[in-house]
Amino acid sequence: MIVLTVNTGSTSVKLAAFEIEAAGGAAGPLPRPARAQHLTGPHLDAVASLRGFLRQLPQRPAAVAHRVVHGGTRFSAPALIDEDARRAIEGLSELAPLHNPLALRWIDAAREILGPAVAQVAAFDTSFFCALPRVAAEYALPPEIGDRLGVRRYGFHGLAHESMWRRWMELEPALAGGGRLITLQLGGGCSMAALDSGRPLDTSMGFSPLEGLMMATRSGDVDAAIVPYLERRLGVSGEEVLAILNERAGLAGMAGSPSDPRALLDEGSERARLAVELYCYRARKYLGAYLAVLGGCDGITFGGGVGEHVAEVRARILGGLEWAGIELDAAANRAATGNECRISAVASRVTVWVIPVYEELLMVRAAVAVAKLFQ
Repeated sequence: MIVLTVNTGSTSVKLAAFEIEAAGGAAGPLPRPARAQHLTGPHLDAVASLRGFLRQLPQRPAAVAHRVVHGGTRFSAPALIDEDARRAIEGLSELAPLHNPLALRWIDAAREILGPAVAQVAAFDTSFFCALPRVAAEYALPPEIGDRLGVRRYGFHGLAHESMWRRWMELEPALAGGGRLITLQLGGGCSMAALDSGRPLDTSMGFSPLEGLMMATRSGDVDAAIVPYLERRLGVSGEEVLAILNERAGLAGMAGSPSDPRALLDEGSERARLAVELYCYRARKYLGAYLAVLGGCDGITFGGGVGEHVAEVRARILGGLEWAGIELDAAANRAATGNECRISAVASRVTVWVIPVYEELLMVRAAVAVAKLFQ
């Protein structure tokens, strides 16, 4: 049986086909995909791209699993995409205008090509954080704005953080529920989460994926007063200011060059040096906050393109934290490039791992369970 996964980003999509058997079910190990393709570009033709990918498969998929960025408070778990669910995802597009409409484009393309008999399942990036404590989820706003208009902290990258946590539990089985864990998802977008036995107590992204850490092209935390100030000084709209903060800020904006920290470290210019320094400083600051939230921690995990591949960034974020029980093994850290590896020293009270993020694992398991493929 084949499950197709459609993992959409703002300008790209990752397609993968997994061959699964009843023995694995929704909980068993998942093999690497039988076929995978990564497509990039702002104007991808979803129908044509999907048709081309499906022609490479030995049989039609039994189900399709879609990553959907925003599920709001409506979706606290993966869901079957029926007409009601589709309308709800569309209604949440105001909160995720760069992502939900694109996910819907691929959902509609899959329905057009495969028909209604093939189940489609949505796995939401916000679901993992639906039960954030109120002190972490709410802004200091009047109820008529916060509660009535849904202005709250939703959290994102939930599939990535859950993926790291689940693998961490397999690596450290002596810790019930994974103990106190801080997860770092560092890629084009960056976020952190503080987990207590798998329960998220806080996360860095908020109402939108713009809040929190400094990212490839996003500013991360800024004073809200910056928006009207720049409107006046630049003579642009608020939407245009948000576009600057999302697309022309972060590492690329500060350095005036590509947003890959590896390239910036090699470049060595003052602008590049400061950009990487600020990137790591922001992550250290959040790490300190989450140590306070959790009352210390048992483990730290790094995932994402930067988190998995750039040893210097990991070293700068964690360097000098022996007072918190965090000691890196420098050689192990240098050797961990895209592979799963423990990078903390033997004497470290806090265990640190690089864990490659595998969102598709959770997407396939969601499809198997929600579509009831083996019942």
